[in-house]
Amino acid sequence: MFKQCDVLSCRFGLFAAISSFLFGCATAHSSIHDDSQSAYIVLGENGAPVARLLTSDKKCPLIQFDGHDVQMDVRALPEIVPLRPTLSAPTDSKPSIFPLLTCEKGIPANTKHAMIADKQLPLPVAEFKRIVVIGDTGCRLKKSDSAYQECNDSNLYPFSKVAAAAANWKPDLVVHVGDFQYRENECPADKPGCAGSPWGYGWDTWKADFFDPGALLLKAAPWAVIRGNHESCARAGQGWWRMLDPRPLLPGRDCNNAANDEMGDFSDPYAIPLGGNVQLIVLDTSNTINGIIQTGDIRQSKYRDMYNKLDKLSQQADYNIAANHHPILGFAAKKDKLGKVTLLPGNQGIQSVFAAINPLIMPPRVNALLSGHVHLWEEVSFSSSHPTQFVAGFSGTMEDLVPLPAQLPQGATPALGAVVEHFSSWVNGFGFMTLERKGSKQWEVKVWDTTGRQVNACSVEGSHSSCELAQGK
Repeated sequence: MFKQCDVLSCRFGLFAAISSFLFGCATAHSSIHDDSQSAYIVLGENGAPVARLLTSDKKCPLIQFDGHDVQMDVRALPEIVPLRPTLSAPTDSKPSIFPLLTCEKGIPANTKHAMIADKQLPLPVAEFKRIVVIGDTGCRLKKSDSAYQECNDSNLYPFSKVAAAAANWKPDLVVHVGDFQYRENECPADKPGCAGSPWGYGWDTWKADFFDPGALLLKAAPWAVIRGNHESCARAGQGWWRMLDPRPLLPGRDCNNAANDEMGDFSDPYAIPLGGNVQLIVLDTSNTINGIIQTGDIRQSKYRDMYNKLDKLSQQADYNIAANHHPILGFAAKKDKLGKVTLLPGNQGIQSVFAAINPLIMPPRVNALLSGHVHLWEEVSFSSSHPTQFVAGFSGTMEDLVPLPAQLPQGATPALGAVVEHFSSWVNGFGFMTLERKGSKQWEVKVWDTTGRQVNACSVEGSHSSCELAQGK
C-alpha cells in the first residue's frame, strides 16, 4: 500500500528518487544535496522588496516582519527540467536540475526588521545614497569559443573577492547589470584550472557561479537585478525566472519549453524609486542582437513597446538612471589577425528600434545608463543630448583584453549623432563600481579592484560625467 502525501512532499520524494538513480555518487562539486539556505531581497516594480529563500526543506518557512510571523509562499518546486534547445549542441547540453524549493514573500511597506529563522534580511532604505554596480560575474566555460576560465583559482575567477570588497563598502543597494551564469559547457580533461566544475544551467552551476561567491554581498543590501543575454531562455533563463526576477513566475514564462520563449524572453520595464525624486529604471534587453533588427522580427514590437514604457516611467522622477545589460551608448573593441584594433559602437539592435522613434535614441528624461556585457569598465559622456553611459562588466568573467584607447579617434561615436566629450576606461582588471549621491543630480563614481583599492574616480552632474583618469591603473 502506498502512503498518501501532499503535492509538495510527493514532489520532493519523486525528486529524491530520480536524483538518487541518476546521480548516485554526486561529487562535492555538484552540490546536488546541499542543505544550505540562501536568503536575499530583490526589488521589483515601484521598488517593492521581495524576500527570497532557496531551501532543501520540504516546505517554505515562516518569515518574521517586525516580530510577526507570516508564511512564505512557494515560487518554484524542486524539478528536473528535461533538456531543451540551448545555444550549445545537444551533446554539450543536459537537463537542468533544481533540487531546492524557491520561497518568496513580498515585504510590507514600512517594515523595520525582516528575518527568516536567524537570518536578518537587508531592507531597503528611504533614500539610496550608496550603490554598488557589478556585472558579468560568472566563470566562463564555453566550448564554441574554446574559452575555459580557471574557475578554481580565485585570482583568475575573482567574483568572491569582488563581492567581499563590495560588501565591505557597505552599500544601500546592489545593482547587477546582468550575466550571472557562464558555466555553459563541461570543462575539458586537459584544463586543470576548471577541473570538476559544475556546468549547464541547473542549481549546482548557479550555486558555484553566483550564490556561493556572491554570498557576502547578498547579505549586505537589497538587489536590483538586470537580465543579461546569458539569462535568455536558450541559456540560464530557467534559473533566472526561478530565483532572481522579482515579478510573479507565470505559467509558460519559466523558459522550460522553447515553444513559450516569446513569453519567457521579454519583460516590461519597471522603476525602483531611489528617494529624493530619483529612480532606477530596469530594462530587459537580454534577447537583443548585435545587428539591426529587421521588420517582422518580434523584437521590433517588443522594443518599441519598451521605449514607450521607459519614456512614460521617466516622467515619474526628475532624475532617471536606466539599467540594462547591453551598452546602448558605449564602445567595445576587436582586434583582427593582423593586430588592427577596431572600435565597435553600442548595441545596434536596440539603437535601430529606439532611433526610429527618437533620433537621440533614449527618452529625454533619462540622465544616465548602467550596463555590462563588455568585459571591462567604461565611462562615456556626451556634449550632445545623450545620457552618460557607464559599463561595469568587469566583476568576474574572463576579461576583454583588447584595450580601448586612452584617446578616441577623431569623430568616434557609439551612435549616430552622439558627440563624445569625455571618455575613460579600465581594461584587464576585475572589480566593482560605486555610485555615491552628492546632490539631487550629482553623483560621485568610483572604480575599485578586487582588494578594494580605488582605480579611478568620476563625477556626474545631470547627464554629464568626467573622470580623473583617461585609463584606470
